[in-house]
Amino acid sequence: MTQPDTDAPIDLEAVEAERARIREAHLRPAGERPASSARGLHHTALISSDVERTVRFYQDLLEFPLTELIDNRDYPGSSHFFFDIGHGNLLAFFDFPGLDVGPYAEVLGGLHHCAISVDPAHWDRLVGKLEAAGVEHVVHSGVSVYFRDPDGARIELIADPLGEMYGERVL
Repeated sequence: MTQPDTDAPIDLEAVEAERARIREAHLRPAGERPASSARGLHHTALISSDVERTVRFYQDLLEFPLTELIDNRDYPGSSHFFFDIGHGNLLAFFDFPGLDVGPYAEVLGGLHHCAISVDPAHWDRLVGKLEAAGVEHVVHSGVSVYFRDPDGARIELIADPLGEMYGERVL
């Protein structure tokens, strides 16, 4: 990720002070947190400009099986399709034929990246497949690989278990 294009330097001490204030006001120790009202992430829906290309990328390259391909009830001629990303969670897509949605853009309220946990052995194999397929990617901390899908969405495969981030519990 690049830094914002601005002439004003970011006051990192002020940023960290604000994080500390928010943590103090809102972050409860693990044993004091109430149970979540959610059961899990049913699906996250992204946009695809080409259904078959997206299927080849996610199913053939990343090994996330396609589980369903149906009509999108909200937009005639559009498809809604789903990939299994483990533990009952799905990564979904819509295509919008005839609607110029433009190129992918990171905007406020939009997607920054989607992080998907994979077993370390799968992670190593998938990084090798990204390399072999010529997909630009960046490895961080030996457990995260970032890359963009065919439509530009940023994806992270992380070898840390669910509920952990770089060896630290976040759940």
